[in-house]
Amino acid sequence: MNKHITFHNHKVNQRDRNKMNGHKSLVIWMSGLSGSGKSTLAGDVEQALWEKGIRTYILDGDNIRSGLNNDLDFSDEGRQENIRRISEVASLMCDAGMVVISAFISPFKSDREKAKAIIGDDQFIEVFVNTPLEVCEQRDPKGLYKKARAGVIPNFTGISSTFEAPENADIEVRNHLNSRYSSCQQVVNFIEDRIVESKNYIVQHG
Repeated sequence: MNKHITFHNHKVNQRDRNKMNGHKSLVIWMSGLSGSGKSTLAGDVEQALWEKGIRTYILDGDNIRSGLNNDLDFSDEGRQENIRRISEVASLMCDAGMVVISAFISPFKSDREKAKAIIGDDQFIEVFVNTPLEVCEQRDPKGLYKKARAGVIPNFTGISSTFEAPENADIEVRNHLNSRYSSCQQVVNFIEDRIVESKNYIVQHG
């Protein structure tokens, strides 16, 4: 941090916000190939949590790149800065008391580790949407794989750019083998257990 910058600790903090909300704030970090189903899963999980009274917000790859990160390209450096900025935003929103659902390819292990360090181990839940490349190509909802194979899109993850699959994710979702509902419930059940524990903690220590 620059020596001329002073970090301010304000009177209302994350614990206060969590107590008001009645649940702990977390970041659910979903990674996987393009077409793996991250955005669909994120939307389903958000709706399920929202219906349980959990304050949520989705940070989605295309949405962020159309605004905050529209100045970044898809080079390795551009991808790294994309994830760094997202990590900082997710951390701020988590501090604000939200359950943040982040849906990004986030192809590099080192960047996911940095995201975890920025957000905090106890607030970071890694979800690997493990859909095989051949399934993602068959789906190809945006026609991106076809363009990547034709050389129209350079640096495309899984084709001409590396995807380093998470090795120890908290949750591994195989939505090509399971129903949409069961994939959603797999994540929701894991998150809800954490939130219930947090509610008990808030009651005891709030």
